[in-house]
Amino acid sequence: MGSKTKIIVLHMKEIIYTAIFAALAVLLIVLLVVMFRPGNSGRTTEQQKRYTPGIYTSSLTLNNTNLEVEVTVDESNITSIRFSNLDESVATMFPLIQPSMEEIADQIYETQSLDNITLSDETPYTSQVLLDAIKKAVEKAAVD
Repeated sequence: MGSKTKIIVLHMKEIIYTAIFAALAVLLIVLLVVMFRPGNSGRTTEQQKRYTPGIYTSSLTLNNTNLEVEVTVDESNITSIRFSNLDESVATMFPLIQPSMEEIADQIYETQSLDNITLSDETPYTSQVLLDAIKKAVEKAAVD
């Protein structure tokens, strides 16, 4: 019987390249499946829609002057908190009102919550009045 023996020569470099490309192909397929699978897009149901997007205001009266606290929200985040009509005379009469607003706003941006806000020891009453005005504006934005 004449058996024909076949000898196959494989170069180690080719085997290594093939294994690397096969591993990368499997990794790419797994990545695509994870990224584009239907269903939850990474958000919890609580985060999906907490607010109606828009700009909401709340009035604040200081020394017979009305100030408007303006809160801008998207569907799940508070994006901006500021005074919409703070003029120089009010800023001069109440010099700590703007720094207090910025301090409170920074805390809210970081936590996206109005709970557990630390009020300044230097301006606790001003901070509380500002926080109450912000809460009123956010309540207007909340989804029922």
